[in-house]
Amino acid sequence: MTRRAAPLENTRGILAPASVATTFRLARFPVAPDLAHAVERHWTVAWDLRGRAPFTQEILNHPNVNLSIEPEGAFVWGVGTTRTRHRLDGRGWVLGTRFRAGGFRAFAGIPVARLTDRVVPLAELFGVADAAALERAVRAGEGPEERIALVEAFLRERDAGPDPRVAEVAAIVRMLLDDPSITRVDQLARRCHLSARTLQRLFHDYVGVSPKWVVQRQRLHTAAERIADEPGLDLGRLALDLGYFDQAHFINEFKAVVGRPPAEYAAACAAISALAA
Repeated sequence: MTRRAAPLENTRGILAPASVATTFRLARFPVAPDLAHAVERHWTVAWDLRGRAPFTQEILNHPNVNLSIEPEGAFVWGVGTTRTRHRLDGRGWVLGTRFRAGGFRAFAGIPVARLTDRVVPLAELFGVADAAALERAVRAGEGPEERIALVEAFLRERDAGPDPRVAEVAAIVRMLLDDPSITRVDQLARRCHLSARTLQRLFHDYVGVSPKWVVQRQRLHTAAERIADEPGLDLGRLALDLGYFDQAHFINEFKAVVGRPPAEYAAACAAISALAA
């Protein structure tokens, strides 16, 4: 399979995304068809900050588990309910694999909620010898295509095949992401013809976070993306567009998760964009 980086259609979830142009390179790659039932894509981040100050990138996470091989080791990243901080220093690269919402359940063998807000060494889930062998092979690989093929071979050996529940969960999450009118769990349950209790259990087991969390995170992703694209945006109008009761509610929720109020975040995005221009 010849694998080329896909066009970078969006940087949703990367806070102050102009950093992609000024500090590091992000590339995304397609997954082999036989793993697409569980894996969404592969990605790489590369940087060269030699002679420059270290940089910390903040990420507002999606409802997806990631496997990464990075300078510090090989890890599985559960869904992070708060923003995460990633320090880049010197020169290096990271290879990541992003699973579909619910897609890591079969590989983990445990409810995915047990991984939420955790960064777990790959060896803890897959054994020391196998994790070490994969890490060594990927580090010795030449370029993203060879490294991704090694990760896919590792996953293929542990893949039990398509799970109808994963397809169901992925479709439900997609519904939440595509339809901003769904703001309550009872609405979603009716749309899915499931009880609210069944829906909550399904998300706990396969996604690791609640349906309500996915709704809230989608709104904040949209808000951060729109502010970064247009720092002078009317925040009151944005709050109403996203379904917040009022601007104060929006500001409080944005600050609690992003770490700064929308106006301050807009100023930071504008400053970084000016440097990138």
